[in-house]
Amino acid sequence: MTVPVLVCGDRVLADSTDIVDEADANAPQGQRLYPDDPSAAAEVRALQRDFDTNLGPHGRRWMYNEMRGRRDLAVAYACTGVPSWERRALPLVYPAVTRVIDRFLDITATTAAQSEAQVRTVFDTVAKRLSDDRPYLCGDRFTAADLTFAALAASVFMPPEYGVPLPQPEELPVAMAAVVREFRGHQAGVHALAMYRDERR
Repeated sequence: MTVPVLVCGDRVLADSTDIVDEADANAPQGQRLYPDDPSAAAEVRALQRDFDTNLGPHGRRWMYNEMRGRRDLAVAYACTGVPSWERRALPLVYPAVTRVIDRFLDITATTAAQSEAQVRTVFDTVAKRLSDDRPYLCGDRFTAADLTFAALAASVFMPPEYGVPLPQPEELPVAMAAVVREFRGHQAGVHALAMYRDERR
């Protein structure tokens, strides 16, 4: 099983791009996630692919490495919405779960440092795009590019308005908290925070 998963009647969508396409197809005209112009829509999709490749996996790897050993945070936050038996089981299976995550995401001190550097590169690229004071990544309207960036950046700046509670800087390990605050203050992070605050419905 992978996440996210969206069940639409007899269809099961297990890829985030497919889910965004489905949302776009059913959105009112003024809230579509892709521009009508083909070249503008292609720009949005190119940004999505870039974030999927260069932000999402690296942000998750960095986050899991920084929270290594914090069983208390995993138990407090990873069990939102799960059955009570899973909540009771997590403290017991936590060491095995972390080993599986380490292998699956190839988490080592070296790869985590490389991933942090990659996230910083993406944030700098986004900030450069926003440096002309455009309100959104692809011009004057919210698109799937803004949605994808904000969603995939969540692992490195822990937005308070996320769909489920996330640990905030004052709860995080000191070194991790410092980086989270730095990402929040970065121009790209400010943009992502604004997307959660202003565009989340």
